Amino acid sequence: MTQEFNSLVPDARAFLEALAANNSREWFQEHKAEYDARLKAPASALLDVLSADLQRQTGRPAKPKLFRPHRDVRFSKDKTPYHLHLHMLWSTPPTGWFLGISTEYVSVGAGVMAFDKAQLDQWRAAIDGHHGSILAGEIAALTKAGARIEAPELKRVPAPFDKDHPYSDLLKRKSLTLWRDLDTKELENGLLPQVQAVFASFQSLDTKLRAIF
Repeated sequence: MTQEFNSLVPDARAFLEALAANNSREWFQEHKAEYDARLKAPASALLDVLSADLQRQTGRPAKPKLFRPHRDVRFSKDKTPYHLHLHMLWSTPPTGWFLGISTEYVSVGAGVMAFDKAQLDQWRAAIDGHHGSILAGEIAALTKAGARIEAPELKRVPAPFDKDHPYSDLLKRKSLTLWRDLDTKELENGLLPQVQAVFASFQSLDTKLRAIF
């Protein structure tokens, strides 16, 4: 099982590099059988394996999703029809687990991609309470261990919280996901065990987020 998915990253990158040079419906249709065999089929199998892993890890069902390659170009100036990445999601509401593969990155993540209105209110109340120090400590430990986190979406602390709030960066967030980027050397040890290891390292974060929502 460890070896089964090792060709997914190089195969996906080779396909996506070719797609970048020929991003058209005609080219994709001509190479759809290759996409299905070398990207879609192994990605779908990986989704199933990791769904079972996450259910054992969290005690909750994990609903898998492979994102479609097609871009929504209706409101975009960029009319190229296909994404240049392969993205996967395991949904364990309100949290999720993520894997993205492109020519430039292999990233594994966990958290909540976007708070809805009710979650945003819960988040801010929690951060203003005792969860603020808990989440700040968890994030600090994970980033020290090599995880990364994007900058907050808001530039200012939202009302009615003080701009000098001790957890102002958390209050400025409208989502919370942490990521680990896998490098070439790590991938030599196999894609599946590396993703499993990152998911395990994010288990404590998942538990703390679920205590809020």
